[in-house]
Amino acid sequence: MPQNIAKSQETLDRLTLALDSGAFVDVQRMLNGMPPADIAHLLESSPPKFRNILWKLIDVDIEGEVLGELPDDLQAHFLSRMDAAEVATITEGLEDDDIADILQQLPDRITWEVLNSMDHQDRARLEQVMLYPDDVAGGLMNTDTITIRARLTLDVVLRYLRRHEDLPPMTDNLIVVNRSDQFIGLLPLRTLLVSDPATTVREMMVTDVNPIPVDTPDDEVARLFERNDWVSAPVVDEGGRLLGRITIDDVVDVIREDADHSFMSMAGLDEEEDTFAPFAKAAPRRAVWLGINLITAFIAAAAINMFQDTIDKVVALAVLMPIVASMGGIAGTQTLTVLVRGIAMGQVGHNNQNWLLVREVTIGVLNGFLWAAVVAVAASLWFADW
Repeated sequence: MPQNIAKSQETLDRLTLALDSGAFVDVQRMLNGMPPADIAHLLESSPPKFRNILWKLIDVDIEGEVLGELPDDLQAHFLSRMDAAEVATITEGLEDDDIADILQQLPDRITWEVLNSMDHQDRARLEQVMLYPDDVAGGLMNTDTITIRARLTLDVVLRYLRRHEDLPPMTDNLIVVNRSDQFIGLLPLRTLLVSDPATTVREMMVTDVNPIPVDTPDDEVARLFERNDWVSAPVVDEGGRLLGRITIDDVVDVIREDADHSFMSMAGLDEEEDTFAPFAKAAPRRAVWLGINLITAFIAAAAINMFQDTIDKVVALAVLMPIVASMGGIAGTQTLTVLVRGIAMGQVGHNNQNWLLVREVTIGVLNGFLWAAVVAVAASLWFADW
């Protein structure tokens, strides 16, 4: 077991023992001394009765950060118990995209109350993010950017940066725009720090970087980040006007969600499936896929029934039937796994799907003949009847 997973399990065990003994003060101290991501992991790893207790012990100052790390189901669970004032308090200081994700879990009435409680500038920035679905670049972006003009000298840019109390997280580039806020290029911070202060931004900026269109699907955004090794990237509208930027932490979330979706969909489950969801909630979700599987099982049974007379005469065929089902299931799982992975990585499209279909059929036929021959020899020796 990896060290961090073992440590998390050990922490959860200690918290559980402390909760069982009623030592809530100790639990609160332990809990609020942990990073928000670790607290979120503990909440996900706890049965429902412990989750509600742990949530009440979390300091208000970090509730928003913890909430942003939770899956949608758990977010909705805790948000359903809050009013607009509480939501506005815990989301204060969070990034725009994280706040937008949280507000999308709320009824429209509470969402508007939260928005109306913000100042005009914050509300305008957040509404811009909420215009877009969360599965496109516009829904992933953060409007907290630092922009500069190309005519400035690097010395002026440095003095401008020193006026800030802090820089936005994961700022590796300054974004260069014109008077109309249209994207022109990027000025890497490393270039800014080592170059002659008398040179201009125009001389040192990078212009061969393409910004991300606001309607780009999130999986394509993830592939762009992977292909170009980006830490952050600007997002623009159809006219090239800068809207915000996407950072690598949001892309990691997209990659993880896509991987979860690909893995869970193989069993007909939702990627947000809660390991500790109540049985009344989990059972109906699984029942749908089980029903579909039952239909295919009846089809297989009907095919076997067509050969009932033959099976009655040669009883050995009934003994060998589980082998056929097992080999067919494994072969199907292999094909499904390869293709789901290819789809997730964007490698499968209209230009190659026919080739892949022919390849998988060919592989199935070749392996079918190979293992049919092996089973035939084994069955002949086993039952002493060629």
